[in-house]
Amino acid sequence: MSERAAEPRPHRSGRRKARKYALDVLFAADLRDCHPDTALAEQSEIQDLPPYTSQLVEGVVDRIDAIDRLLNARLDAGWSLPRLARVDRNLARIAVWEFTWGGVPAGVAIAEAVGLAAELSTDRSPDFLSGWLGAVASEQADPARLASDAPPV
Repeated sequence: MSERAAEPRPHRSGRRKARKYALDVLFAADLRDCHPDTALAEQSEIQDLPPYTSQLVEGVVDRIDAIDRLLNARLDAGWSLPRLARVDRNLARIAVWEFTWGGVPAGVAIAEAVGLAAELSTDRSPDFLSGWLGAVASEQADPARLASDAPPV
């Protein structure tokens, strides 16, 4: 066995858990119509959260208007973010923040969102999120767009 194969992969399971906790926090805030910081503080009192959970929640909160513009731009006519399932909407927000501002490759962020959707949402959600987030990511190839909150043209 090679030395490299024996090395642990510290971020994979830790980041997946952090994403799940971030989804829990954003979902709870969405459901209760409270600020995500309130839901994050409440969840932090119940259990120790990975640091990446706070980074995800704070990143989404800080960029929510830009994230929602990016997501809305790629929704079909007649659809809006409030009309979508809360789980899907918040998974999409997390993924967009990760690949637009968080330094996570788009393919990784999308795969993680799709994986959580397969566990937690409807049977159609993984395919829907994959296509929708793929379309958003394809518009993010412009480095100037990554440096700002500007929605795609």
